[in-house]
Amino acid sequence: MELRHLNAFLAVAEELHFGRAAKRLQMAQPPLSQQIRQLERELGVQLFHRNTRSVRLTSAGESFLEPVRTVLDDLDTAVRAARSAGIGEYGRVTIGFAGASSHETLPQLTRAVRAAHPGLELVMTGQTYANTALSRVADGSLDLGFVRLPVTRPGVAHRVIDEEELVCALPSDHPLARREAVPLDVLAGEPFVSFPANSGSTVRDAMTEACESAGFTPRVVQEAPDSYTILALVAAGVGVTLTVTSVQHIQQNGLVYRPLAGPPIRLRAALAWRADNPSAALRAVLAVAEDALPTPVPHLD
Repeated sequence: MELRHLNAFLAVAEELHFGRAAKRLQMAQPPLSQQIRQLERELGVQLFHRNTRSVRLTSAGESFLEPVRTVLDDLDTAVRAARSAGIGEYGRVTIGFAGASSHETLPQLTRAVRAAHPGLELVMTGQTYANTALSRVADGSLDLGFVRLPVTRPGVAHRVIDEEELVCALPSDHPLARREAVPLDVLAGEPFVSFPANSGSTVRDAMTEACESAGFTPRVVQEAPDSYTILALVAAGVGVTLTVTSVQHIQQNGLVYRPLAGPPIRLRAALAWRADNPSAALRAVLAVAEDALPTPVPHLD
């Protein structure tokens, strides 16, 4: 029994006329009649009563009709699901991000993806710092990661989605909070609060590099796993920190942000993915991201 036999039976059963059924199937009437006879021989029953004036279903044909409709409907659903998955309308994409720094970009992306592809599942992994996200994209355990440049892993593609600056976060009663901008070198004797060492945080790496360029190594007195906790500790007077402009939405009593004096220290945020990842769902997310998170025009210093 072949699919064409089931389609032929359904057309005749619904039209109750071989000529109209043949026209519906875009075929000649004799081959249609032949397919019905083949189906009846295979089933060993007569499906239609037919004479020169009328066609009607036998009791066997009536019993056969609904199961055939179900089979053909299920097949159509399967075909549409496969085609939808092939263009990314269904499927799963795993995304790694670090909380506060993705405060704006992540919701923009997820809202746009859900509007464009409601059948696509996004699996979010938080507290995945940029370097860790890059490593997990490279080894295939994440499809997409929010990272920062440089992206040097072989086989990993990326696109810049944001450009940030390092700023200083201080207790509001700190003497330096009265300044419009904070020179890096005056922070040499200050206690710092930051992400854990070797955590994969590019913010911690950028802070250390900036301080060392100013002639000192930051003295980190307390570490915390996320920007919310770090900035709460700064507000409590535990120390100061260097952070990025994208977390300045975190506002609380006892906390102020000040720009750094001198040329701005910029960090570029990006989306990263394996260039050879065959996922159609990932390609759909990347296409949506082109509009939801366009590449910013770079600053010219």
